[in-house]
Amino acid sequence: MEFDKARDIFGMYVFDRRAMKERLPQHIFEALMASIEGGQKLDSAMADMVAAAMKEWALSKGATHWTHWFHPRTELTAEKHMSFMSKDENGMPIESFKGKELIQSEPDASSLPSGGIRSTFEARGYSAWDPSSPAFIMMSKKGGTLCIPSVFISYDGTPLDLKTPLLKAVDAVETRSMRLLKLFGNRGIKWAHVTVGAEQEFFLVDNPVAKDRMDLKYCGRTLLGCCPPKGQQMEDHYFGSIPSRVLSFMEDVERDLYRLGVVITTRHNEVAPCQFEFAPQFADANLACDQNQQIMDIMRKMAKRHDFQLLLHEKPFAGLNGSGKHVNFSIMDSEGRNLLMPSSNHRKNIQFLMFLSAFLLGASKFHSLFRASIASPGNI
Repeated sequence: MEFDKARDIFGMYVFDRRAMKERLPQHIFEALMASIEGGQKLDSAMADMVAAAMKEWALSKGATHWTHWFHPRTELTAEKHMSFMSKDENGMPIESFKGKELIQSEPDASSLPSGGIRSTFEARGYSAWDPSSPAFIMMSKKGGTLCIPSVFISYDGTPLDLKTPLLKAVDAVETRSMRLLKLFGNRGIKWAHVTVGAEQEFFLVDNPVAKDRMDLKYCGRTLLGCCPPKGQQMEDHYFGSIPSRVLSFMEDVERDLYRLGVVITTRHNEVAPCQFEFAPQFADANLACDQNQQIMDIMRKMAKRHDFQLLLHEKPFAGLNGSGKHVNFSIMDSEGRNLLMPSSNHRKNIQFLMFLSAFLLGASKFHSLFRASIASPGNI
């Protein structure tokens, strides 16, 4: 992939600040930025203008539908595609997308996270636009869908997704980080953001081989069998030369991710045979989680094109390394300082030590919540 070409396509399917500034009036753009950065409310008239600009941008890219894209507690994403197309009173086709549709939708919540746990009259769910994560287009062979990152709650406000508690946790950390920074005399700091770089490890297995294993096909992992003659004992796979078919897969994944504004900074062989890793650039925690879902979705689709079966299970093979999603976590302030990085000047390390101590104290006091937040049937 040529660098100039990668730069030319970068972010082409993301309604980012650059696209917003090009298509929104200045006062609407400033109001939207205030909503994104400061949590200020966006009135209905402004929401209509943002929705109109988003619709025209999406149509210009080939999109035909839109959806509120959210993260139910299924370890996957959910979406209900709605068409931009409708008919006017004369039966003529028109394309519309209103501010109220951008801000809120009402998908059925009876089966999310699972069916039968709520009464029928309580089954209504609400998805609400999260403006802090930019909308993007997922392209298909015959068009595209405008995906609007959203939270998902029940009719009484109970979170039914993973984004809502994440946003609450991030807000709590950032609010208290600002308080601590001001206690150290940092009066000019405008914000402190939680940042995450989520590594993604995975296995690739040839489809003809995987089809012969029902456990791989249906469970994404092996349930029985003997150890292979050669595993990872020779330590010759880690950082080794990437096989040409795998490299072709990686390049195609990266190309699609560039279009979605996702930068993969590292790709390499992992420890176990047929195990590999992508590592994206650090981003704000909320955006990083959305991007990790995009990465996994594109990897699944691209693996099929390259005649691979993608395994994202934490431990698909006994006796070999499992696949981790290492969450590299930090806090950055508005002056570009990493608050969890020590200084070479030991006298200036008091602030760093305070943040580190607070983090360790929280991990010690609330370790059960840490474990619960990452627990799943695959790792219990």
